Amino acid sequence: MDRPVATTSTPASTEAGGSAEAGGSAGAEEPGVQADHESDQGHAPGGLTAAEVAERVADGRVNDVPVRSSRSVGEIVRANVFTRINAIVGVLFVLIVIVGPVQDALFGGVIIANTLIGVIQEVRAKRTLDRLAVVGEARPVVRRDGVAAELAAAEIVLDDVIELGAGDKIAVDGLLLEADNLEVDESLLTGEADPVHKQPGDHVMSGSFVVAGSGAFRATRVGREAYAAQLAEEASRFTLVHSQLRNGINTILRVVTWMIIPTGIALIISQIAVNDDDLAEGVRRMVAGLVPMVPEGLVLLTSVAFAVGVVRLGRRQCLVQELPAIEGLARVDVVCLDKTGTLTEAAMDVAELRLVGPVADGVDGADGAVRDRVVAVLGTLGAADRRPNPSMQAIIDAYPAPAGWSVQAEVPFSSARKWSGAELADPAGATSTWLIGAPDVLLPAGHPALTEVDEFGAQGLRVLLLASLDVPLATVAADPAGVPARTTPVALVVIAQRLRPEAPETLRYFAEQGVAAKVISGDNALSVGAVARTLGLPGADDPVDARTLPEEQDALADVLETHSIFGRVSPRQKREMVAALQSRGHTVAMTGDGVNDVLALKDADIGVSMGSGSQATRAVAQIVLLNNSFATLPSVVGEGRRVIGNIERVANLFLTKTVYSVLLAVVVVITQVPYPFLPRHLTLIGSLTIGIPAFFLALAPNAERARPDFVGRVLRFAMPAGVLAAAATLVSYFVARSIYDDLDAETSMATLTLFLIALWALVIVARPYTWWRILLVAVMAAAFALVLAVPFGQEFFQLSLVGSKGPWTGVALAAVAAVALEIVWFFTRRHLDAEAARARAHGHGGGHGHGHGGVPGHGGGE
Repeated sequence: MDRPVATTSTPASTEAGGSAEAGGSAGAEEPGVQADHESDQGHAPGGLTAAEVAERVADGRVNDVPVRSSRSVGEIVRANVFTRINAIVGVLFVLIVIVGPVQDALFGGVIIANTLIGVIQEVRAKRTLDRLAVVGEARPVVRRDGVAAELAAAEIVLDDVIELGAGDKIAVDGLLLEADNLEVDESLLTGEADPVHKQPGDHVMSGSFVVAGSGAFRATRVGREAYAAQLAEEASRFTLVHSQLRNGINTILRVVTWMIIPTGIALIISQIAVNDDDLAEGVRRMVAGLVPMVPEGLVLLTSVAFAVGVVRLGRRQCLVQELPAIEGLARVDVVCLDKTGTLTEAAMDVAELRLVGPVADGVDGADGAVRDRVVAVLGTLGAADRRPNPSMQAIIDAYPAPAGWSVQAEVPFSSARKWSGAELADPAGATSTWLIGAPDVLLPAGHPALTEVDEFGAQGLRVLLLASLDVPLATVAADPAGVPARTTPVALVVIAQRLRPEAPETLRYFAEQGVAAKVISGDNALSVGAVARTLGLPGADDPVDARTLPEEQDALADVLETHSIFGRVSPRQKREMVAALQSRGHTVAMTGDGVNDVLALKDADIGVSMGSGSQATRAVAQIVLLNNSFATLPSVVGEGRRVIGNIERVANLFLTKTVYSVLLAVVVVITQVPYPFLPRHLTLIGSLTIGIPAFFLALAPNAERARPDFVGRVLRFAMPAGVLAAAATLVSYFVARSIYDDLDAETSMATLTLFLIALWALVIVARPYTWWRILLVAVMAAAFALVLAVPFGQEFFQLSLVGSKGPWTGVALAAVAAVALEIVWFFTRRHLDAEAARARAHGHGGGHGHGHGGVPGHGGGE
């Protein structure tokens, strides 16, 4: 929205004259940072003209930092095509193309299809993210041609004059032209939590944000030259890394690679030696042994599952700024909730104005002169606040600015102080000093007015105190600790908060899922407790005033473990509380929308911001709820659980294949016999028992909370399943060699056995059964039966079951292996159940679900 620029009191000489050292801004003297742009320093407060902007755009002096949400289409294609797995399989594909026939090269088509699916899904996710990022991006207020208007950060050019207010993220480096009690938090750059007071001439750095006051600065470095721009760009890219799931898969791939190299070399030598009279046959069987060792679909399905999750959440107006946040929120066992804007709506209403203290005596209700003066003071304070918070906005709505009053000096509100103040002149010219803020901060402990405050707070109402001050405003601004002794209470402004209608159901969901909710608010503890009580939160009857909390982390963690509702929490304490919870092994999510939440959002495992929140909170949060609906969070949790549980589920299948393939190759090398399969046989088995089912299972619903040790749980199933599959297949193969003197018949019998035991592994992994999962397994079995029954299928896949003794022996061996696998899995599952029970007993368990996420045969509720 355009608006005229207010006249500034900063002299023009100040605009150009600030030194780099002024204000001591952190990072101003960083080594390697280019000197500030010093040309065109005489710009008026009205900003650049249209002609000056056009000149800078033509010269390329623009803020050309790339969009934060996603990598380019070219990067997506390269990431999906040029992979280690594709390189290995590609070489093997070329060998088969050379020696033929085409049936044995089918695995190459599978890789191509997998790659195309991965590219298409990730491009879909990219488009969703880019669209949402435009909606959710911060839009700085820039002055041009004497008018201030919101622009996209990418439209800023060198020398633009950019306005600042509380909660604004500083998009580019610059030199301050105006500063009105401006306080800037540079902790994201320096690690120093205390805000820095800024004056005209000081430098401001990209990546910092405003916590109080207002001002304007001239852009001196834009785009990639701005301090921390590269860091911010890299830290907030669409990425699939830095997640427990991806790290687990990478660990598996590293181990598999080391297994494949020696086994593959030995198999190559063995098959060429065994088939010395037929080199082409030796190459085919060597390739058949190597291809199934590679879990080619595991990485693809992980990418696809994440990408589909992004698209699904995008439809719910949820912007995932860092992709692993989907996974991270699924692992959360504690969610810290900021009350205002999260549990309650940001909008508030003034419910009552009650005079207190000496001025209340003898006042005749609403017609009293004192009440009229109080209303005028409130209206003036509201009008003077250029960036009102929700409480002040309620006052502005209730009490319009009166005529004849003016502001002589002011101190803006900050979450650390919990009050704001101003020196006002009334129409007669008399001046007075006023503060408005938290009653228990502005008044000494035990003051009679606090009794009324507590009564209102117990009803869930927010209360602000308007107090007069007997000293100049500058005195208390310099020494906030001395405020209570100098104030005289005048009136209580009682503000009603509107509960978010979706909050009770959302909190109930978290409770059912075993996720503990901690309400952490800057409001009065009694008021916070009353709101929590309305929502049915446990611990609402025992709220804690954060000013009484211990500073030592271990003692603080003890309090946090036993209490859920906290009031009068400072921004620093929010950060310390997150760290204390993390020190006890909790995975912590933090929600918030105000600038006072930024540090805690940054340090939490998952930061969640409302779309209507400050620019700073949206910038550091991994997840932004663009529709401002707290009810979207369960959807994010659900997507994370679906991704993790289902990828664990399909990883069991892929790793089972890798284990039996390696064991088959090792035994074949030792016994010096032809490898029992051609590539086409393993392509058929892999497609029907792993590839096609895994695609459906990876995208199915799954509601179980994720737990650590992904690799360990997968190996607990894949190792015994792979060993049993290899053992049954090898016994079947050697029995076939004793029955037949025909390699095709021997291969067919081994193929039947391996398919049946691999199918049974799918039967276990697909549990708990639903109609579509039963249908999926049945269709896969029917497809294999069709290949064996139809002459074309027999010829194409070179399969022919000869007689009845061999095939029924193969079936019997598969049945014995299946029973053994069921027995092994029964005891393994009991062990996992015991682990889960112990975790729940220590407060880190999986809630009230019915299993272990993607653990096969025991979880993944619909």
